[in-house]
Parts: sequence; structure tokens; C-alpha cells
Amino acid sequence: MTRTHGFIGRRSFLAGMGGLGIAAAAGSNLIWQPEEALAQNSTKPQIKPKPISPDAALKLLLEGNQRFVEGKRQNPHQSRLRLQETAVAQYPFASILGCADSRVPAEIVFDQGLGDLFVVRVAGNVASQTAIGSLEFSTAALGSQLIVVVGHSRCGAVTAAAKGDPLPGRIGVFVEEIKPAVARVRAKTGDLEQNAVIANIQYQAQKLAESSTILSGLIKEGKLRIVGGRYDLASGKFTIVT
Repeated sequence: MTRTHGFIGRRSFLAGMGGLGIAAAAGSNLIWQPEEALAQNSTKPQIKPKPISPDAALKLLLEGNQRFVEGKRQNPHQSRLRLQETAVAQYPFASILGCADSRVPAEIVFDQGLGDLFVVRVAGNVASQTAIGSLEFSTAALGSQLIVVVGHSRCGAVTAAAKGDPLPGRIGVFVEEIKPAVARVRAKTGDLEQNAVIANIQYQAQKLAESSTILSGLIKEGKLRIVGGRYDLASGKFTIVT
């Protein structure tokens, strides 16, 4: 069985997911084939970095955000060489479940570069089934040992959930997944929308840990940590809230 960062390798991971209906694709080598072809044709030896612990990964993110806030971004890992290295394989040191809001691009606000972060973005930073599956892959197959749920101030999705008005199209689908978090703080004193943003971050982080046997298993083994934090649109500051 192949391993990545001591975790299940991509081929083994995909092959073992037959019960979820993707075994046929994995077995026929249709998934990730371009990346494997690049790896086979690469003239440079592939060097796998040592896995980064959850605490160390979080420290890197917080330091990067501090540089962003202070206007001292280093823009790391954005060279042509880095582009070539990541074309062969990826080893993200952290995974992000963030809101799709255009004002919160993870690589910029955490001052990271190509291949550093595995980012899943959906309105309201909702831990949907698709998002959970993506994060299972980033942790179990790619070896990321940290998942950060990133919510932000003045989130339109959270505001919509707090108001509870009927919504057109499929907008209501992800808003419904935020309403349980809003219910937790509706009777709390203070600004409902601000309280709901934090409650939603905490709720979605909890959902990740409890709704996935893969993620919960890695947490029990000490190979994964899930945290949540609030990004302030005005200052650019990211603050842990879990």
C-alpha cells in the first residue's frame, strides 16, 4: 500500500472508496492521470517534504496573516521553479474550508504560494458533503494535518440565514446548512449577525469532525487538527474562535 506523509496514498485511497462509487474510475487510472504522467516524465527527482504538524502549520498561517496585515507579504513559493515542482505533485501543509467571498482569498490573506494550501471554498464556509469529501482527500491522501474553517465578518450567507427570508434558485440550499448555527445564538445578547458568524464557524468545524469517519479517525490518531477562525474584512486580521 502506497503512503503519503504516513497516510494512505492516493491510489490506495481511491481504490478503497469503491463503496462510494468511484472504484471503477480509480481502477481504470482515469483519476489523477495527468499528474501521474508528469511525475513519470519528470527529469527531476521528486522530493517529498516532511509532514508539518498541526501546530506548526497553524503557526505558519498565523505568521503569514500577520505579514499580510502589516503590509509585509513575502509572496513565497510563487517562482517558476515552484510552478514546475507542483506540476509533478502537491503536498499542501494545510487545508482551508473558506467562504467563496471574493474578498477572502486564502493564499493572499495567509501569504502563501503554489502548493501550500488545499482550499475548498463555498458560500458560508459550509461543510457540505462535497466539501467534506474534498477535505477527506486532502488529509487522507495528500497528508495535510490541519484543516482551518475560515469565516468572515459581514458574511452575506450568514446574514441570509439569520433573516430567514425565502431565497430564489439554489441559494437556499447552503443557507439552510447555516441555520442550525444561527439557532444556537438567536437568543444571545449582542449583535445577532456577528454572533452568528462565529457560531457558524464553530458549527461547521464541529460538523467536519463529527460527520466524517475519515477525519474523526485521523483526529483520534493525532494526525489531524481542525480549527476555526474569523477573518475581518476591514483589517485583514484572522482570529481563532474555536
